[in-house]
Amino acid sequence: YTFTDKSNTSLTLKPEMTAAVVRAFIQHNLGELRPVNKFYYISPMFRQERPQSGRLRQFHQVGAEIFGVKNFTADGELIILALDLLTRLNVRNLELQLNSVGCQNCRPNFIKKLVEYFEPLKDKLSEESQIRLTKNPLRILDSKDDRDVELKKNAPSILDNLCDECKSHYEGLKDFLIQNRISFVENPYLVRGLDYYTKTAFEITSSDLGAQNAICGGGRYDLLVEQLGGKPTPGVGWACGIERILLASEKYEEPIKQELDVFLVIQKPDFKVRAFQILSEIRKNDFSCETDMLDRSMKAQLREANRSNAKFALILGEEEFSSGKILVKDLSTGNQEVISQESICDYLKSKLNT
Repeated sequence: YTFTDKSNTSLTLKPEMTAAVVRAFIQHNLGELRPVNKFYYISPMFRQERPQSGRLRQFHQVGAEIFGVKNFTADGELIILALDLLTRLNVRNLELQLNSVGCQNCRPNFIKKLVEYFEPLKDKLSEESQIRLTKNPLRILDSKDDRDVELKKNAPSILDNLCDECKSHYEGLKDFLIQNRISFVENPYLVRGLDYYTKTAFEITSSDLGAQNAICGGGRYDLLVEQLGGKPTPGVGWACGIERILLASEKYEEPIKQELDVFLVIQKPDFKVRAFQILSEIRKNDFSCETDMLDRSMKAQLREANRSNAKFALILGEEEFSSGKILVKDLSTGNQEVISQESICDYLKSKLNT
């Protein structure tokens, strides 16, 4: 998203995050800390295109990157992480598409074959792909235009033109995924939208998203750190569109059942100071706790405790207030017992941390 500001300076809003992470990695010498570095980010991105469902001008991505690992295990780890994340977020009907885009050794020869194939068909290509033929022929394979889709069916496959190193990396990754019971579809047309990728390229799609069905994409970029001024460092990463995750998961959305550890019931408003002292101590020990703020009756407070799915009700009545005790009621069984106020947290730990 490029525009000119009031001082006539051309500004561009970031379209993706990997290059920015690489810049920070270099600038802050993060590669000196340890041989392998893993990062994640959540950030807004921008694109200057016509907005449509699942494709916004300002959107947000969560991403993960690994620096320092040249072999395919890092690719596999990140792919499994992405699939696990999406599954946990209730995104369904997922498909992993996999390809290799080669490297600086084997890709030039493949691009030459690609140009030789498409050049006689140039007039039949879409206008955009005719431009790509001279500027970036590889991107023709990524075209969704019906004219290009038909023509590229018989185009050379990059998977048949990989050098030994790229082929070994790709076969190793496939075997890694198979051994980890990760299903995938090989897609020789998958080249991704960014030119810095080497070897692995992948996308995760969801059929619940319609036309804009890519929900996660990534790949390997072994040359990018060096190209941006750093020491040669292999890298691999992915990014997921947060808005697309929400679109894909909303049809399976289930009501969130909020559970509370403790609801503190007080007999009189005068007990609030002591109640909040108890409340604070319970929260410091990592238990969730609420109390009444509306001066309701004890009966109404107990109803609220049940509505909030609290596990225990702590009842601070007049007798408990004066004696330093508290009545504990297990809301699932109805069992009650009196304990000292000082032992509340120990009691909760014995009951809830098992």
